[in-house]
Amino acid sequence: MAALGCGKSGYKEGSAEATASLDSMDTTATEKIIKTADMQFRVKDVQQTKEKLSQAIKSEGGTIAEFSISSNIQQTEKVPYKTDSLLELTSYRTEGQITAKVPSAKLDEFTNKVAKMAIFVHHQSMKMDDLSLNYLSNQMKNQNRVEATEQLNRNATKKSNNVETALVLKDDYIDKKIANLDINNRVKYSDITLSFYQDNTVKQVVVGNDNLSDYRPPFFQRLLLSIQNGWFIFKEFIILLTNIWMLLLFGLLVYFGLRYYKKQKRNVAA
Repeated sequence: MAALGCGKSGYKEGSAEATASLDSMDTTATEKIIKTADMQFRVKDVQQTKEKLSQAIKSEGGTIAEFSISSNIQQTEKVPYKTDSLLELTSYRTEGQITAKVPSAKLDEFTNKVAKMAIFVHHQSMKMDDLSLNYLSNQMKNQNRVEATEQLNRNATKKSNNVETALVLKDDYIDKKIANLDINNRVKYSDITLSFYQDNTVKQVVVGNDNLSDYRPPFFQRLLLSIQNGWFIFKEFIILLTNIWMLLLFGLLVYFGLRYYKKQKRNVAA
């Protein structure tokens, strides 16, 4: 009973210490506002705009996280140009996208600069997320972990699991610490996505004519070639008959032989 009483006393004492520790924590939440923005706009030239945006981002102390430029073909057509060539007409639309990190304090100023580069802005938005309580929660949990680890280290023995428990607490402490560092970085630098495009461009390119029928000679030239080809076929036919003269002679002999045989047969019948 005495031991049980001592256990209850120790539990109450530990609970009291934990409650006192929580009460002594600073629960004032530091403002942690994360801003994200995006813009979609039309420009005169995508490549030039990309270069201007890069300079503007660097001048504001920001960095480009990602960018891309692509040209999407809208329509293509080939029209006759010369006998051996065609004029290829291609209509395409060029688009660009930049994802950047800009100091949050200069985000409004930067978006105003971008708007001046555009012919007109299709879409512009900004979102603000308050992570103040998340940040405070991580801080308070880390303080608890530090105190719990110190208490475990004081009572650690080789046969106990206090060492492993302390390692788990330290790993959790690191995770929360990294999470708060990430929040601080996102608070300091805002993410902004810029999508821009230019009007359709028509490109003219002379290419080889791959339609073989267009390479045929003119009508009269083809007519002359046909006459020559017919004469050549006729001569070849004569040569063929010459080569088979024995067969022709044999055929004639058979023909006249049959006629003679039929004539003699009719005479006998008469």
